[in-house]
Amino acid sequence: MPRREEKRNLETIPVGTLGVIPLASCRALAEKVDYYLVKWRKERENEHKGSLAFTGYERPSYLLKADVPRFGSGEAKGVIRESVRGDDLYLLVDVCNHSLTYSLFGKDNHMSPDDHYQDLKRIIAAVGGKARRITVIMPYLYESRQDKRSSRESLDCALALQELVRMGVDNIITFEAHDARVQNAIPLNGFETVRTTYQFIKALLRHVPDLQIDADHMMVISPDEGGMSRAIYLASVLGLDVGMFYKRRDYTRIVNGRNPIISHEFLGGSVEGKTVIIIDDMISSGESILDVARALKERKAARIYAFATFGLFTGGLGSFDRAVEEGILDLVFTTNLIYQSPELLSRDWYVSCDMSKYIAYIIDTLNHDASISDLLNPVERISSIIERYRNGELQDQPL
Repeated sequence: MPRREEKRNLETIPVGTLGVIPLASCRALAEKVDYYLVKWRKERENEHKGSLAFTGYERPSYLLKADVPRFGSGEAKGVIRESVRGDDLYLLVDVCNHSLTYSLFGKDNHMSPDDHYQDLKRIIAAVGGKARRITVIMPYLYESRQDKRSSRESLDCALALQELVRMGVDNIITFEAHDARVQNAIPLNGFETVRTTYQFIKALLRHVPDLQIDADHMMVISPDEGGMSRAIYLASVLGLDVGMFYKRRDYTRIVNGRNPIISHEFLGGSVEGKTVIIIDDMISSGESILDVARALKERKAARIYAFATFGLFTGGLGSFDRAVEEGILDLVFTTNLIYQSPELLSRDWYVSCDMSKYIAYIIDTLNHDASISDLLNPVERISSIIERYRNGELQDQPL
């Protein structure tokens, strides 16, 4: 079977010399992405590789040196330490990386999403309009939970998107945006929200050898009404039934910035004896997913797996440890698109889904100005990997 990168038509002239600028928050992921880019371009046979239009096409690394040094007051500046004139730039940032600190009046201050977003703008400003094209890859979309207005309040996500476009950003790529309709704020610019469904399915099939993938034995559950389209897509490509919980809230009071959940009510068929997949865009505190898992266990679900693109775990890991010990939850799958703590990676119940190869595909394809529609809708790859699983071809492959 031919390698996927060989199946794409990348004979076109690149938009510009490829350059990847990872902010400190996204360095580890960017290094993995760079590994694939270097490998593919070295191996790729292209009759035009020696031409002037392909200058700088094959390099030992596509990562460009850039820093955001800070002053003692906490102020900062963006510095790019090599030429970017005429480059096709891809800036990677993880606004959720809370592990990074900087000195603020002699004290360590953990970086917030606001700090990471400001650093991104500093690097864009340092480019100074000299690049051929700027694409921002921001896996967790900054302020994506504040994407619509329900009272007299700010629309932070829309403001951020418009600000980036005004600064010269041509395309914004994110993953599983909380609500993709926020792209209406920048209707004349590129905005892609990428699904992570294929990576979740691949990880599940490689970790669980005895699944019966049909509607009689498996079911997909959305923990709320907002995530139904995500659940329906997963259920459709797997040929399963879908169910949904909706949250009953106490609208008379606000706790931690939101109306507290009173209970989760279920809409759907019987889950008794079935393997259930709960899918959501993120695990924040984890309260919702654990409540849904308990409710499913009360309805006699057999095994429960949780898929979430972003594992924030803002409430710590203790509640998940207890849920696994009690048999409420079997495995949790999230991606490496945002920072993962060493404590999380050490848990037996946790599975990390590596997205670096997928991001490398997107960057490599876009640099040639080729279509990424096939990458954004991976139905064919999902069908293929399920067929291989049923034929027992995945068991001996490395994770």
